Amino acid sequence: MKFNSVQFDSRDIKCKTPFGAQVQGTKIKFTLSAVPKMIIKARLVVEIQKIVGNLDKVSYYDTIKYPLMKSEADADREYWSCTVKFNNMNVYGYYFELVTDTTTIYYGNNEQNFSHSVFDLKGTNGLGKIYTRKDKVIRYTQNIYDSEFKTPEWAKDAIYYYIFPERFKNGDKSNDPKPGIRKFYGNQDVEFHKNWLDRPYTAGAEGADNVNGNDFFGGDLEGIRQKLGYLKELGINTLYINPIFQAVSNHKYDTTDYMKVDEAFGSNEELKNLIEEAREKGIRIILDTSLNHCGADSIYMDRYGKYEGKGAFKGEKIQKDSPYYSWFSFNKEADKPDDKYENWLGATSLAKFAEVDSYKDFAYRDENSVTKFWLNFGIAGWRMDVTPWKSDIFWKEWRREVKLKNPEALTICETWFDCSKYLLGDKFDSAMNYLFRYPIMEYANGGEAADFVNILEMQRENYPEEALYALMNLLSTHDTARALFEFGYREAGDNKETIELAKKKLLLCALFQMTYVGAPTIYYGDEVGVTGGEDPGNRATFPWEEDGGKPDYSLLNEFKKLTKLRNENRVLRRGSVEFIYVDKNVIVMLRRLDSTCALIAVNNSKDNKSVELNVSNYKLPNIFKNALKDHDSIEVCGNSLGIKVGAISGVVYLSCID
Repeated sequence: MKFNSVQFDSRDIKCKTPFGAQVQGTKIKFTLSAVPKMIIKARLVVEIQKIVGNLDKVSYYDTIKYPLMKSEADADREYWSCTVKFNNMNVYGYYFELVTDTTTIYYGNNEQNFSHSVFDLKGTNGLGKIYTRKDKVIRYTQNIYDSEFKTPEWAKDAIYYYIFPERFKNGDKSNDPKPGIRKFYGNQDVEFHKNWLDRPYTAGAEGADNVNGNDFFGGDLEGIRQKLGYLKELGINTLYINPIFQAVSNHKYDTTDYMKVDEAFGSNEELKNLIEEAREKGIRIILDTSLNHCGADSIYMDRYGKYEGKGAFKGEKIQKDSPYYSWFSFNKEADKPDDKYENWLGATSLAKFAEVDSYKDFAYRDENSVTKFWLNFGIAGWRMDVTPWKSDIFWKEWRREVKLKNPEALTICETWFDCSKYLLGDKFDSAMNYLFRYPIMEYANGGEAADFVNILEMQRENYPEEALYALMNLLSTHDTARALFEFGYREAGDNKETIELAKKKLLLCALFQMTYVGAPTIYYGDEVGVTGGEDPGNRATFPWEEDGGKPDYSLLNEFKKLTKLRNENRVLRRGSVEFIYVDKNVIVMLRRLDSTCALIAVNNSKDNKSVELNVSNYKLPNIFKNALKDHDSIEVCGNSLGIKVGAISGVVYLSCID
């Protein structure tokens, strides 16, 4: 069918130049081609994308249609082009409207699926496809960002260690939560594990009560402080720590008091000491909180009447004279206490904040606001929980205040979809990169290499380089199953072959993490073989040997080699990236920085692979040395370069050590 002759590839500079996200005021040339005389008239349709909430609604507005002119032709193809100047910072969607002698058709983004457990997502840019119905078109993305957008330089060199503090290390048993004294919501009791190596409780499980989130092991800030030497040796330079402020649950996203470290974790002074000791070892600390909601059992709401002062819902009664009253939305007509205030996603333990001025003063405007109070403590930045549930205006104002306080503070959003709208320079510097996590897991489990690469290339095309090089590239998280669990290792009793295969897949992912753009992120315990499914299984304790655990030191040593490799080679942190070979299983990536080149090859097959590359277009040095294995090198012969990659593994070759 002649319609299939239409071609546009957003990553090909013959079709669109310049490549990728661009600053305000940039002129971009679009060129589409087809067989001669097929197209009578062509237009480029450009619209502004609007996302409401957590992809609750995606719409497009301010449509402008630009005529394409036939710019050239040869015996086989005609070329249609136009140039558009993008003046304003936005996420734009675009597609082509083509009039033929019989009908009107549309050329838009492809339908490659990159869905995961939370969202149904399609369209990775690059080569597109023909649509016969306008309402079915998936748009390409073109991002225009602030010309002043800069992320902290240190963030591009970060290797994160990601800690769920209640489960990392119990360094001070005197502050352990005590059943009968420490309370959960209302007057409910807490549970405490005497055995550090217990599994976290699920409500109703044997030995547990019928409540989730109220079982404790005693992890604390002192435990983190005691292990700073371990973390330094591991090769990380940035700690991302889940919430530590006063709260009744073990996860602490239900904040009781934003200005106090939870008593079971230590004190404000202990946090200050931890920050200072970490800094002495070259380690920065990023804190985590939610400015979207707090606990209903908090000093701001005080649903159960537990605190001094007047909470806005003290004793389950709406208190209009409370200083916090305007911070929440109430329904005085409701009969049940659970229905009298707006909560977050049906969780009655979480009261949602309204975006009123007095709350914004408390959250980020005032010098003693939550945001600035802890920045003054010396933290290196913030990760903001459930980012999409606050308005764009809220985050723009918040970012401005953060950067006025400390231009070098890093701002990280939590989003599980394409983060373009947050990474234009007016909201966040970086994001938790779930669009790295899900496809790399699929690849390691035997998925098509090209599918993985297309999603990475989509991000490289959509995101400004300032953000791309600072992304938190995730594997395991506190909200998802651990990597080893995803790779088949479910529990300690699994057979040896299953466990070893899972660990090979984990190391394959870690090698790619440590050699790709963005900041590699190690979730506590992954490096010593901890596994676990969805919450609470993914929040198990770290198996310290002195606490009776059996850490996998062999796996740990492999992680140390990889972090050392990244830390010692700037090309792996700051170099350009180009995928120069992709087949069903093997990916070869070229990183280049000044005169230094790196070649990284990964293979997800259960068989060893050999690839022969035509490198005539890449101007490579003649000899590359294996960065992880002595006495191994490869040499360019003419225009050819051969690389061998073992089963479910990868190799890294460097032209020189910078």
